[in-house]
Amino acid sequence: VHARFKQMQGYNVLHPMGFDAFGLPAENAAISRGIHPFTWTMQNIDNMRRQLKSIGAIYDWSREVVTCLPEYYKWTQWFFLKLYESGLAYRGKAPVNWCPRCQTVLANEQVVEGFCERCGAAVSRRDLEQWFFRITKYADELMQHNGIDWPERIKLMQRNWVGKSQGTEISFALDHPEVDEREIRVFTTRPDTIFGVTFMVLAPEHPLVAKLVSPEKRAEVEDYVARSQRQTDIERLSTEKEKDGVFIGAYATNRLNGEKVTIW
Repeated sequence: VHARFKQMQGYNVLHPMGFDAFGLPAENAAISRGIHPFTWTMQNIDNMRRQLKSIGAIYDWSREVVTCLPEYYKWTQWFFLKLYESGLAYRGKAPVNWCPRCQTVLANEQVVEGFCERCGAAVSRRDLEQWFFRITKYADELMQHNGIDWPERIKLMQRNWVGKSQGTEISFALDHPEVDEREIRVFTTRPDTIFGVTFMVLAPEHPLVAKLVSPEKRAEVEDYVARSQRQTDIERLSTEKEKDGVFIGAYATNRLNGEKVTIW
């Protein structure tokens, strides 16, 4: 409606349309119907295009993009190569939502109460090697917005998305016969509060959890880790639920005062 209104006022309106169809879900849907993925995808795009035109939508169809066509994804590849050549792309492991039936990664929004919204299978968390971009390398540039005529609210959203915080890394000593690591490093924006630390929390998927857990706590900790892996990041970080955890039966030492700190 707004685009039509501005066009009627004589503005040169940029209002394109695109179809994102370059994922495993589209392939799975086609296979389940005995159709080639390309045929299935293009039929759906044709149908959606017809529906949009039938309601009178005034998209600029000369600017249409389809993410599964070479004329589009060649530019995705070009951008990636530029980032890689600049040392801004790297591989690493990180926890993801995994659907065992679809055999694909799910966004948090695609997990409903621990189940895949597409097929209903129970979703688990697993570490998966994937590509990352070193956003921190150009975070300052993103925060400055030099020469960009954006509304202030958009600039604020960008700053919050970058999420730059200033602080310091502090290490807590470890003395455990089963691990080679001699410290746990933490980041804090309030180093002045370290003297008052009473406990330390490791993420359920942290590799040290399995190494540090005591024999008498192992069953309880493994159960907690399994339950956490069935939750999405949104569920785990929700401010509406009560924070919980389990003591793993190990301690770290606060180097500033020599006191032992429980690890949860």
